[in-house]
Amino acid sequence: MLALEHVAVRYSRRPVLRDVSFSIRPGEIVAYLGANGAGKTTTMKVVTGLREPDYGRVVFRGRDVAEDPLGWRRCLGYVPEVAEVYPFLSGREYLLFAGRLRALPEASLERRVDELLELLELGPQRHLALESYSKGMRQKVLIATALLHDPEVLVLDEPLSGLDVSSVLVMKALLRELAGRGRAILYSTHHLEVAESLCERVLILHEGRVVADDSVANLRELRRRPSLEQIFSSWVLEDRPEATAARIARLVAGGTGAA
Repeated sequence: MLALEHVAVRYSRRPVLRDVSFSIRPGEIVAYLGANGAGKTTTMKVVTGLREPDYGRVVFRGRDVAEDPLGWRRCLGYVPEVAEVYPFLSGREYLLFAGRLRALPEASLERRVDELLELLELGPQRHLALESYSKGMRQKVLIATALLHDPEVLVLDEPLSGLDVSSVLVMKALLRELAGRGRAILYSTHHLEVAESLCERVLILHEGRVVADDSVANLRELRRRPSLEQIFSSWVLEDRPEATAARIARLVAGGTGAA
């Protein structure tokens, strides 16, 4: 359904993405993992059309999305990493605004918005300004905005950030439900336990390159590691996390961080 083909991006001559290629089939939830600065958010911006690649292309259903960017965005739902919203709008006004930008039928839009807010436990706050919302409440509004038009592809950059435990459980169940309905989901996260419990496939990005692309089970067998956290460490980290943690503890205790 969705593919990146040999995508490369530079910022100020510095390569951020280097020949990144992968595909996502309908019904897949694919975890996109990498250390800070690996290029995950840049990949998301390329997929969503917020950044043109310097080389390569994004393909949806066999067609370059650059040929019809508006058509592509109609099929896309996006939750960015940073929950930036218009603070002077209420939660309800924001969702109505988003729905009208997407030309959703007015007759059904208000009902859908009100029901979404109730299901996300935002009904009592629907008329309050977003500036009064907590981080988790704003995150729910962003998730609702991404889902409002029933997109075929979801691009999620740390979508569970700020959510309480019960909301996380609901969102994980929702993503499984959407995948079961044939949606393709690219899920970027630093929470490896969530990725391991939710995603069928894992992509690991390291210094702008995809260094692993397989199921969690196959990666475990390949690397002989019992958990996704240890698999990630073996692919990406140059030193054991415990060794780095010990050095930091020695340093702040007044010693030296050197081994």
